[in-house]
Amino acid sequence: MATNDDGTALETLRASTEAALTAILPRRGAGTRIGVLGAGSDDLDSGRAYLGQLAAGGFAVPSWPVAHGGMGLSGPEADVVRTVLRQFEAPDLYPFLVGLDLIGPTILVHADADQQARWLPRIRSGEDIWCQMFSEPDAGSDLAGLKARAVRDGDSWRVSGSKVWTSRAHYSQWGLLLARHDPSVPKHAGITAFAVDMTAPGITVRPLVQMNGDAHFNEVFLDEVKIPDTDRIGAPGEGWRVTITCLAFERGALGGGLGVSEDQLRRLGAALPDSAAVARDQWARRMVDYKITQWTGLRAQAARQAGKPPGPEDSGTKLRANALIKPLAALGMSVEGPAGTVYGDPRGRGEPPDVGEWQSMFLMSPSLSIRGGTDEIQHNILGERVLGLPAEPRVDKDKPFSES
Repeated sequence: MATNDDGTALETLRASTEAALTAILPRRGAGTRIGVLGAGSDDLDSGRAYLGQLAAGGFAVPSWPVAHGGMGLSGPEADVVRTVLRQFEAPDLYPFLVGLDLIGPTILVHADADQQARWLPRIRSGEDIWCQMFSEPDAGSDLAGLKARAVRDGDSWRVSGSKVWTSRAHYSQWGLLLARHDPSVPKHAGITAFAVDMTAPGITVRPLVQMNGDAHFNEVFLDEVKIPDTDRIGAPGEGWRVTITCLAFERGALGGGLGVSEDQLRRLGAALPDSAAVARDQWARRMVDYKITQWTGLRAQAARQAGKPPGPEDSGTKLRANALIKPLAALGMSVEGPAGTVYGDPRGRGEPPDVGEWQSMFLMSPSLSIRGGTDEIQHNILGERVLGLPAEPRVDKDKPFSES
C-alpha cells in the first residue's frame, strides 16, 4: 500500500483493520491480564484458535508476503496493523512467538522457496511450534563457540551435541539448529543452520523447572540425529549469517514489547491506599520508567519504519524493560501482602501451581536478564555501537576453531 504525506492511506488501513477485527474479536478491557513472556501459561489451544481467527486476513503476520499468508505490508503499514491488534483480546501467544517473530522472518530471508512453502503456513497458523536451538552448556554468551557437530552423510547430516535454555522444546515440532560442520576454519565460518524435526530419533528433551513452577526452558541432547540436506537452511558455512538475522529479529521483538501494560500499572496504583506514601512514590517511579521505556521503543519502531534494521535501540529498550519489571513485580507482591506468599497445589491434585498475576511476574522476572541475550551482551552492544568504546578482546576470532 502506497502512503502519502498526510497519512490518509495509513488511516484508511487503520480503519479497515479495526473494522475487520471488530467483527471477529472482543476488545481488550481495562482489567485484562497481560502475560509476561509466557509466565505461568502453556495454553496452546487458545493460541491456535486465535491465530486461526486471524488467518484469513493475514493479521498475525502483516509484513509476510501474501503468498505465505501475510498482508505484504511495509514497515509503517505493518506497525499500524499491530497497533490496532493490541486493542483486542488475545491469549498468551508466547509459545508461538519464536516461530512468528524470529524464525518465520528468518526463513523468509534465508530459506529456499520449497522450505518456505513447507514451513511458513504451519508457523502462521500455530499448527507447528518452533524452538531456537542456539545456546550450549559450554559456550555461554560466546554463541559462535558452539560444539554441536554436523557430519555430512550422503544426502543427509548426522548431528550430535547438546543445547540448553531451549524454550518450548518439549512440545515444539521443529527447531532452528546451529551445528559446526568444519572445525578447521575460524569459529564463525564453520557453522551451518538446519531445521530439525523434534520427533526425530536421537533427540532427548529434558525440561528445566523454574522457581515459578514453569518448565519452559529445556536441555536438548542430540545423538547422531539424521537431518535431510533438504532441511539445511542456507549453504554450509552460512550458519552465522542465519544466526545474526534471527538475533536481529529477536532484539526487535523483545524491544517492541514491555511485557507489562499501562492498565496493569494503573490497577496497581489504584490498589495503593493514600496513606502508603512510600509505595505510591515507588509506583510513580515505575510509571515514569514505563513511559520512558515506551517512548524509547517508539523511537526504535520509527527507525524500523524508516527501513533501518533492528539496532542498539532495541538493546536499550530491553535493558530498561528488565529494570522496570523487576521492581514493579516486587511492588505488586507487597500490595498482595501475605496472599502473595501462597504457592503450590491448592487442591492437592498434582496440578500446576496456582499463582497470582504479580507473583508469577515476580518469580519470572530474574530470568529477563538472561533470556533473549544477557544484560551483559546488551551492555556490550550499547558500549560499542552507541558510545564507541573499544570492542571486547576476541583473540580467537581468526584462529581455526580446532586451535581455540
